Amino acid sequence: MTTVSKKLTKTISVLVILAAGIFIFTSSKIITAQEKPQQTKLSPQTQTCLACHKLYTPGIVEDWLTSRHSRTTPSQAMKKTELERRVTAQSVPDELADVAVGCYECHSRNADKHKDNFLHNGFKINVVVSPNDCSTCHTEEVKQYAGTKKAHARKILLGNPVYHNLVKTITGVKKVDALKISSADPTDHTLNETCIACHGTEVQVKGMKKIKTGMGIMEVPDLAGWPNQGVGRHNPDGSFGSCTACHPRHSFSIEIARKPATCGQCHLEPDVPAYNVYKESKHGNIYSSKWHTWNFSNVPWVAGKDFTAPTCAACHNSLIVSPSGKVIAERTHDFSARLWVRLFGLIYSHPQPKSGDTSIIKNKDGLPMPTTFTGELASEFLIDKNEQDRRKEKMVAVCNSCHNISWINGHFAKMDNTLKETNEMTAAATNLMAYAWSKGIEDKTNPFDETIEKMWIKQWLFYSNSIRYASAMTGAPDYAAFKNGWWSLSENLQNMKDQIELKAKMKGISLK
Repeated sequence: MTTVSKKLTKTISVLVILAAGIFIFTSSKIITAQEKPQQTKLSPQTQTCLACHKLYTPGIVEDWLTSRHSRTTPSQAMKKTELERRVTAQSVPDELADVAVGCYECHSRNADKHKDNFLHNGFKINVVVSPNDCSTCHTEEVKQYAGTKKAHARKILLGNPVYHNLVKTITGVKKVDALKISSADPTDHTLNETCIACHGTEVQVKGMKKIKTGMGIMEVPDLAGWPNQGVGRHNPDGSFGSCTACHPRHSFSIEIARKPATCGQCHLEPDVPAYNVYKESKHGNIYSSKWHTWNFSNVPWVAGKDFTAPTCAACHNSLIVSPSGKVIAERTHDFSARLWVRLFGLIYSHPQPKSGDTSIIKNKDGLPMPTTFTGELASEFLIDKNEQDRRKEKMVAVCNSCHNISWINGHFAKMDNTLKETNEMTAAATNLMAYAWSKGIEDKTNPFDETIEKMWIKQWLFYSNSIRYASAMTGAPDYAAFKNGWWSLSENLQNMKDQIELKAKMKGISLK
């Protein structure tokens, strides 16, 4: 071999070795980047579940593998300091303590109470995981949530004849015979994808049914009202609520729950425009620009460090501390704990109710509503001034982590004025509505089905609410002015008056 050939061979060998080294290095980097976080010990039952489900429902398994449940045992979680703990149970059953919170650990709890429990590949499994099941580890959270309006959301809507009538009127299929419009009751499917999608279905076991799966034909519970993740869902074990409304399965992520889009699943315009208002606000502007730099997983959540503008969770329920570790707001799953006033017009803004089950309220007119149509409060069922002040102080403490007291007081002074004036504009529309009823221009039998009545509903359900939310969340003036705001509030009132005069003239009714 010539000297040139030897040199060429040596050069090629070096290049091959370098290339191989680069390939091995880059390959190891790729593998490292794709590795899942280290798992902890799994129970034999969960290992069996995963063996099948990673083949037939791989998305569920992969999602669960990203969760803290897959990487942490309850006993490990309970060793955290008080502020860092995500588990509020003082103890858990021995069989759960030292294994990951997996499929079997969640889907087998309290089997004797679950009407949806069935034999599945040798294991007794519940289809629906309920708050009572989650309370095994998250005891205080479930206890707090159980007393909220969210937990009673289905009962509030369908157990109240006034609100139920509104729902039926809106969602029932209409038929026309000549010029007469009649309305049928809404179907379950329509209810379940409209109002009850957020408020919650009643999940009932109708029996068993056979379904075709990747493993062949299986017999499973036949459930009515399923699927659903509404906040006030009635579960087959008798509990109310759905933790997955905010912590979606199967990651059950606190990061997702802390982001505004989660609340925006239900809190949207025109009736509850909190998410829309937030996105237009200064807080929402900062969030949309900086969220990718925030730490959404830290417990406790450090104001000014983990996040630099509040989200819904920061104001309403997260455990917030200062950079020095001082507690600013305690964690709560009672979403009214920092709320002293209820913005949502039913039909007027009013102090928060004492009980989350507002179906127990009786106003002066005997209706299960927090105010009369003329605005008189059902005070016996609403929190008093002392409790209002106590709750307001909690919210002020959150605001005070970034704003001085002068700014905060100015903000809430504007909000107080907004509540007063929107209530007055609702009262003006109600006076017109009452006048139309008294003259026989509209039929009061169903207060929600005729033209002027629907305009009246818009006054308090859409326009007044828009202005209130814009005021409460500050920095979204268009929702207070032109986007379902004061423009619409004023225009609607004038249109109601004009419509009354027009219908009176058509019916030959004197308005003198």
